[in-house]
Amino acid sequence: MAMNSELLKRYGGAVPRYTSYPTAPHFHEGVSAATYRDWLAALPTEEPVSLYLHVPFCERMCWYCGCHTKVVNRYDPIHDYAKALAHEADVVADAVAERLRVSHLHFGGGSPTTLTGDDFSVIMTRLRERFDFTDGAELAVEIDPRTMTDDMAQTLAQCGINRISFGIQDFNQRVQEAINRVQSFDDTRDVLEILRRHGIDAVNLDLMYGLPHQSVGDAERTVDLAVKLNPDRFSVFGYAHVPWMKTHQKMIDEAALPGAAERWDQSEAVANRLISHGYKRVGLDHFARADDPMAKHLESGELKRNFQGYTTDQAQALIGMGASAIGSLPQGYVQNAPSIRAWRRAIEDDCFAVERGLELSSTDRLRRDIIERLMCDLQVDLAPFETRDGAPDDNFASERARLVRMVDDGIVHLSGEHIQVTEEGRAFIRSVCAVFDTYLQTGKGRHSSAV
Repeated sequence: MAMNSELLKRYGGAVPRYTSYPTAPHFHEGVSAATYRDWLAALPTEEPVSLYLHVPFCERMCWYCGCHTKVVNRYDPIHDYAKALAHEADVVADAVAERLRVSHLHFGGGSPTTLTGDDFSVIMTRLRERFDFTDGAELAVEIDPRTMTDDMAQTLAQCGINRISFGIQDFNQRVQEAINRVQSFDDTRDVLEILRRHGIDAVNLDLMYGLPHQSVGDAERTVDLAVKLNPDRFSVFGYAHVPWMKTHQKMIDEAALPGAAERWDQSEAVANRLISHGYKRVGLDHFARADDPMAKHLESGELKRNFQGYTTDQAQALIGMGASAIGSLPQGYVQNAPSIRAWRRAIEDDCFAVERGLELSSTDRLRRDIIERLMCDLQVDLAPFETRDGAPDDNFASERARLVRMVDDGIVHLSGEHIQVTEEGRAFIRSVCAVFDTYLQTGKGRHSSAV
């Protein structure tokens, strides 16, 4: 699809990624540790939950990274962190009346494999002591393939890990050097062979476009090589250059970054190449094999979106552990203190480390559900929402009015109560969702470009 410069100018501006609604910049200190304790106590224990554990350490800093992470020169701080992370499982488990059942577990970072095998095993043992894992639970870990060893792969397998995820970004060495992440195809392939030899064969790979010195040809070549690794899923992200938030991104030469038109061309090239290799496009930026659960959930209308992006996870509660981790409960969102020191101090005192959050109103829930369906299905029927608590008195008349321009531009189709994002509009889905975001006008936070 050729790039339309007018559409890019009109709809390619800074908008949230909508991994939650309302989005994290609107969290506030009015939601406290005491609030979180009450919300946990009210969880229906017959329904499974998800766990997210954040490990904010890396052996080397990738300059493109937008995650909450740091590099340390000694292992001691990581070991101390692991002990506190295991103890946070106790603090959470002690706050609920009965043992919670867990259907999904995700270790994110940073690089969770900066943990030693012993520390990782201690955490997993504690989780199994305090929670019941459902049959077939998905247990996923983000890894750094540059430092993965056979021993660590064996530890992950022994702990029950059954899905791994890691970044490739781009296989062009010049690009890799410009982002401080040198990772050859051969090394990547060897790591996957080790993991699969130990029985971990569910694989998600991350690719990026918009990187310094990256070209359309680089992006296409990276896809062709990555497909040879036979992953189940791909996540494809546009590099978000936010040096005001992530100071290490100042190491990237802004003059080497592709412009908006080039980013568009790269994103389209990656998508078309993956589709030609037999992957099904999922939402904005994921791709999955047709027989993968994510593709099946897309077909059935059960695809979800949370802080890790698109997911098959159907749990109504995601419990976040670790510094900066965000949790999502039926009542609202909570976020732990980003400071590792502040987080550890609270956990070691048998307290929650929640620093801020947001309690959902009925209007928030309604708009969250509309945005999630748009992000996942690229369509939504407004009729059921017009009778729900929190619906606007004008039955979304103001939103419909804002969508008229998008209809004229070929971004969406409107048919009665039904909104359908066009294939051309897929790249601008975040901008379509922003029409329903009543918080966006308050000006909090700065977001990455939509494309």
